[in-house]
Amino acid sequence: MGGRVVALLEARRASELAELVKTYGGVPLHAPALREEPIADLDGVACFLDVIAAGPLDLFIFQTGVGARSLLAAADALGREQELLAALAKTTVALRGPKPAAVLREAGVRIDVRAAEPFTTQTLLEALNGLPLDGKTVAVQHYGETNDELVGALERRGARVLDVATYRWALPEDLGPLHRLFDELLASRVDALVVTSQVQVRHMVQVANQRGLGAALTDLFDPRVVMAPVGPVAAAALRAHGLRVDLEPEHPKMGALVRALAERFATAKPRRVVCPE
Repeated sequence: MGGRVVALLEARRASELAELVKTYGGVPLHAPALREEPIADLDGVACFLDVIAAGPLDLFIFQTGVGARSLLAAADALGREQELLAALAKTTVALRGPKPAAVLREAGVRIDVRAAEPFTTQTLLEALNGLPLDGKTVAVQHYGETNDELVGALERRGARVLDVATYRWALPEDLGPLHRLFDELLASRVDALVVTSQVQVRHMVQVANQRGLGAALTDLFDPRVVMAPVGPVAAAALRAHGLRVDLEPEHPKMGALVRALAERFATAKPRRVVCPE
């Protein structure tokens, strides 16, 4: 990457992503745009467990590793983890992406259906096409917000949907790094923006609007800044806010994204040096 500055909106795996950037010769600029806030609602989880215990439960969809782990932890805190595992053993278990797989395997949960790359709601629904859902009960573990597209599609196929959420997405408590990102953009000292989730884009735009820079975002991210989302969902979020997508990896993974970005810079013009005023 030749010392180019790569802004990272990732929070949970920020250190891992930064090390990847450094490995390829880049300079990471941390600007986390997301905080995963636990929902301290054991009563809600208990109610959910009561419903699935009453049965029948026909399909359980896990969308994220964080959500799978926190649901198991909440059930354990209630003394009902074995009850949840027993219910999962009797139902079809489907995954939207690869991250819940390790969590569930560790808990001894069988996995029946997996969405294909790029692990979107659409590829999940395609993976479920062979399952009869009319009149069936489907539990959906949500991520930081409700996946209305998924719920709506399941209900149109006749399913009864049970929602469970154990965390929500929020802005970081410290917005300083995001403000620094805007300062560096204003000074033309950012060469790429790496986006790993749709909500990062939404939060970045929210902070830009609070700072009075919302209307200027397309100018701040001028063609010199490579806009690099990890997959189609993050890419769609950029486009929805009027921002470009310059690069998207063949596989929706952080390693593939950073490698593709390094290859992009390897064939680009030398980095422009901006002298301080």
